[in-house]
Amino acid sequence: MPRKLIKVTPSRLAAWVDCPRRFRMTYLDRPTPPRGGAWAHSTLGAVVHNALRAFFDLPARRRTPDAAAALVSQHWNDEGFAGPDQAAQYRTRAQGWVADYVTDLDPGIEPVGLERWVSAPVGTIVAEGRVDRIDERDGEVVIVDYKTGRSALTTDDARSSQALALYVLAARRTLRRPCTKVELHHLPSGTVAAWEHTEESLARHRSRAEEAADEFNLATDTLKAGGDPDVLFPAQVGRQCGWCDFRRSCPEGQAAGPAVEPWAMLVP
Repeated sequence: MPRKLIKVTPSRLAAWVDCPRRFRMTYLDRPTPPRGGAWAHSTLGAVVHNALRAFFDLPARRRTPDAAAALVSQHWNDEGFAGPDQAAQYRTRAQGWVADYVTDLDPGIEPVGLERWVSAPVGTIVAEGRVDRIDERDGEVVIVDYKTGRSALTTDDARSSQALALYVLAARRTLRRPCTKVELHHLPSGTVAAWEHTEESLARHRSRAEEAADEFNLATDTLKAGGDPDVLFPAQVGRQCGWCDFRRSCPEGQAAGPAVEPWAMLVP
């Protein structure tokens, strides 16, 4: 019988590699264990993504920095922030980031995709995911990923991102166009980290994804057959336990260190 392909997304792979227990709680346990509250940095990132998507939905003549800043306000919410004052401070900062970002863009640019879902069978997996933006340049498509984290990103970050590599593989099949280039657009610093993949580098990323997929698929099948969930999906403790959504359901994570405040990972 032909082998059934395993569907993977960057978030599913990252959850398995970071902590198998978090993977189980996220994707397998039913009912899903209670999650923690909202995180301010996640709220901030979602607002910026939504504002930029709405910006490109505007007619080209209306794509101005002021319009971009207004879209941040339109999509804003205060979830996860310490209070109204902190939320207002970061709303203003996000308006500045987005306005500065679009100032350097060609207002007439028409992306091939915005928040575009791409999916394709590659090797033993089906690589899937939602890409922030897909541009077309010189007959090829380029994967663009927005970032709003604490630190500027480097070429090594773009090169080593498994998510971006999987997006390349999936976009090639979904869009039927050449694709090798990936870019990380860090709005707080106004920098772009880019990488041009080769077939060899993409094959390495695919191989690692296949290995991880085989591991979590075997663990999942063994769990369904009656295996011990704590043995198959052990907790991987570390600093990340301080901001894990499932911390309240994980004694090992609680013992690893104190919980961080919901706004602790905002850009300083």
